[in-house]
Amino acid sequence: MDTTLTKTRIRAGVWEGVLSGAPTAPALEVLHLEQPLAGVTLTAVPDRSGDWLVRVPIPVDVLSEGVQTFIIRNRASGEKLQHFTVITGVAMEDDLRAEVDLLRAELDMLKRAFRRHCLETTG
Repeated sequence: MDTTLTKTRIRAGVWEGVLSGAPTAPALEVLHLEQPLAGVTLTAVPDRSGDWLVRVPIPVDVLSEGVQTFIIRNRASGEKLQHFTVITGVAMEDDLRAEVDLLRAELDMLKRAFRRHCLETTG
């Protein structure tokens, strides 16, 4: 049976998700920069056999300027179940998402100019 880990939220410095498809609680580990983090908990979800609430406290001492990536995996098999990132101290204009939005806007502008050019040269 395949297990899936679905993020539900990050609140008060704790990442939360639901692990589905595991008849017993698997041993999970969370890695940040190849180092395991402590404090990961699994709690059975009442009335939902095979579902587990996963809680990962995000230690303050691993947060620093930029992007921090955390990998959640099954300790026994090494299978990656999920990952999450925390971005701190980065101005929005330096954010990759802002760059992608800017590129989309520029592409739309180029498409309009090209269509206008085609209409003017064929007409």
